[in-house]
Amino acid sequence: MTRDAYRRPPEEVDMAAVESAIRRDTSIGSAVTLAGFVLAFWLLPAMADLPQATTDQLAFAALCWAVPGFVLLVAVMMVSTTRRFSPEDIGGQAAGPPSDKLAIKAAFLQNTLEQTVLAAGFYFALAAVAGGAWLALLPVSAGLFVVGRVLFYLGYRRGAQGRSLGMALTMMPAALGYPVVAGLAFFG
Repeated sequence: MTRDAYRRPPEEVDMAAVESAIRRDTSIGSAVTLAGFVLAFWLLPAMADLPQATTDQLAFAALCWAVPGFVLLVAVMMVSTTRRFSPEDIGGQAAGPPSDKLAIKAAFLQNTLEQTVLAAGFYFALAAVAGGAWLALLPVSAGLFVVGRVLFYLGYRRGAQGRSLGMALTMMPAALGYPVVAGLAFFG
């Protein structure tokens, strides 16, 4: 039986290959995010009226953030359902490390929580400083969040190389979005 890549001992990890995969997937995630941002900025305002009033902008951000929020809810349910039916895990996190049935789901939940918080900050900060076409970045970010989370979870057993594209697609909208927010806040 082969061991899942995420459980390999450190001496068996080819760090050069892992780093190469992470760089490649981060570049892909950045390119996809930038392309999505540019297309949305130019196309979405022609297809829909985007909010201009601050309260409407914040409401729009909340609706877009509901997508990552729902993904977080799914992750919580995955963990709680597994715990509920697992004698090894029913005692909760304080009772000991997660079983093999729960380990990836718990790691997915933890990372999804972290990414959801980062996304929320970006979504609401953007809505606070800009309206109109700039808000088109938010539905793209929410869509990439979902795709990224699915790829992250499905690739987890393959180790860092398996998770990296999902991680990049999840994180890059916020990582690229925060500088946009700063620029709009200071120069907009």
